[in-house]
Amino acid sequence: MGPVPNLTRAGARTALRNPLALIAARWTPDPRTVRRAALTALVMSVVIVVTGGAVRLTGSGLGCPTWPKCTADSLTTTSEMGLHGVIEFGNRLLTYVLCAAVGWAIVAARSEKPYRRGLTLLGWAQFWIVMGNAVLGGIVVLVGLNPYTVAAHFLLSTALIAVATVMWQRSREGDAPPRPLVGRAVQQLVWCMVAASVLLIAVGTVVTGAGPHAGDSSEVPRMPLDWETVSKLHAVLAWIVVTLTFALWFVLKAVDAPRGPLDRTRELFLILLAQGAIGYVQYFTDLPEVLVGLHMFGSCVMWIWVLRVLLSLRERPEAASGPAAPAAQPARATSASIAGPR
Repeated sequence: MGPVPNLTRAGARTALRNPLALIAARWTPDPRTVRRAALTALVMSVVIVVTGGAVRLTGSGLGCPTWPKCTADSLTTTSEMGLHGVIEFGNRLLTYVLCAAVGWAIVAARSEKPYRRGLTLLGWAQFWIVMGNAVLGGIVVLVGLNPYTVAAHFLLSTALIAVATVMWQRSREGDAPPRPLVGRAVQQLVWCMVAASVLLIAVGTVVTGAGPHAGDSSEVPRMPLDWETVSKLHAVLAWIVVTLTFALWFVLKAVDAPRGPLDRTRELFLILLAQGAIGYVQYFTDLPEVLVGLHMFGSCVMWIWVLRVLLSLRERPEAASGPAAPAAQPARATSASIAGPR
């Protein structure tokens, strides 16, 4: 490490205005540190979804009946509120852990040399999503677990996972312009799969909003829809995503695509099969809470892998700092028009 620069009075004033700039001037993280920070933020974004599901599945959604305090007179849970209060307040505390993880990711990205503006903006995007979802979570409590606000709360968490996944992937890449590894036809197939996955997750929130797990032991209004019909629609969408994934894997094999997209697609297919098995078992066993929780976790993992498949269709090498090296000759593909540039 080089010498630490002295902090002058002018530098102190600048640091108060922009503390991240001061940290960046005095610390250069190892690239592995940046990747670990981005991964930690991603893991915490999944943890907060799973623990939020635990709040609902244990009937603790109104364990703290108001917001931002736990009760009108106490910021924290009280002994009279019992286990439900502990579970609900514990989930609120995990929001601070999530904020710390996202903050670490922002600081690490901002301090990396050379400065990567896009990576830093992805960290800030996570921060503002977390802040927005915290406010939305408070609204969920204040309106008595209205199922539409609960669905919006989950969808915003899904958006957080998406941004965290992209940041994690970008932390492992360079900043050169992206180079596609497959052709336009394959890219369009993947985008269809992504769109079907978004619809699958959205309908899943409707299944929750119309289903029996309301998040509280008292009567909470449900979405005025037939739960079994919505569940069957959810299953149909799941089979569409599975079919598109299998078709993508078949096409990638046929065109001799690079290993990255093939591996991610195969992993996604296996995740979908496991998620489908859990979904059918929970449906035919009257929705036991443990399986519903596993299904929520599987939804997060599935969404991450859908995005990983999408991001694997291109590569972003390190930007060249000197004379450009001659590009390696790509391996011959079975169909250049479908496989695209390699």
